[in-house]
Amino acid sequence: MSTGKMNIQEYFSRISFDGSHKDADLQTLTAIFQHHIQAIPFENLSMHCGETIDLDLQSTYNKIVKKKRGGWCMETNYLLFWALKEMGYDVCVLGGNSYDPEKKAYIDHINHILLKVVIKGSSYIVDAGFGGGPYQTWLPLLLISGKDQAQIPGIFRFTEDNGVWYLEKVKRKHYIPEGSIPLTNTPEMGNIRKLYSFTLEPKHIDDFQELNTYLQVSPDNILQKKSICSLQTTEGFYALVGWSFAEMKYNYKDDTDLLQTTTLTDEEVEKTLKDKFDIVLENKLIPINVRGLPPNLVDSI
Repeated sequence: MSTGKMNIQEYFSRISFDGSHKDADLQTLTAIFQHHIQAIPFENLSMHCGETIDLDLQSTYNKIVKKKRGGWCMETNYLLFWALKEMGYDVCVLGGNSYDPEKKAYIDHINHILLKVVIKGSSYIVDAGFGGGPYQTWLPLLLISGKDQAQIPGIFRFTEDNGVWYLEKVKRKHYIPEGSIPLTNTPEMGNIRKLYSFTLEPKHIDDFQELNTYLQVSPDNILQKKSICSLQTTEGFYALVGWSFAEMKYNYKDDTDLLQTTTLTDEEVEKTLKDKFDIVLENKLIPINVRGLPPNLVDSI
């Protein structure tokens, strides 16, 4: 069950999974997915410490599994794709177009990668790479239009129109204690946050090579303007954006999430990466968080 220098048991060890995996069923998929998002951070730190991100399986495996790093959507979902395939799942890669709240429109080109898994005739969307804020799912989502799917992070819902699928989340209020720095602008009107659109046309990882290169060289994308590291916890998530560290606890009060934030020094950034994310970088990180970028941390990534 190994491919070259890649080994599924080593992946299981990386995500601290020691359960049964003999059945490619929904229960096992859910367990693998939750271990994956609570062990592997969503992060773009490579591009802020002088490293090139190569989008090939061996490089991704070495970075995430062997060096205990995280990655952005193309890396973390590609690794998950490999693992699920190794475990015998019927899984394929899809391409998504994320929603830009400022422009009130979906990006006109594919800029996100997600997975579709088919189990006993039912399709599920599995996405471990939307982890910059409270829009990371914690459970596989049944691919069905118009149905509310409640999870601890909130209610997610797909709608389908003419072969295009749209994912949205019902937003919750934030409670920000005194002394915390609010990291978000005033939430957009309404309580629905559109996340991304996608079609069911299968993609290959090579379809994302151009995007992978573009995001590393284009100065005007948000991943260049913010150094991001985010990890799901048992209660919510941690996020480090530039020098701002945020901790979210879901459903702290009725339909309200607790958001606590602190501003760190350069030394504290390095310590926080180790303590909260278990990341030790080989090269020096230059934190960045360009101010005035709407809609800021919790709504933008």
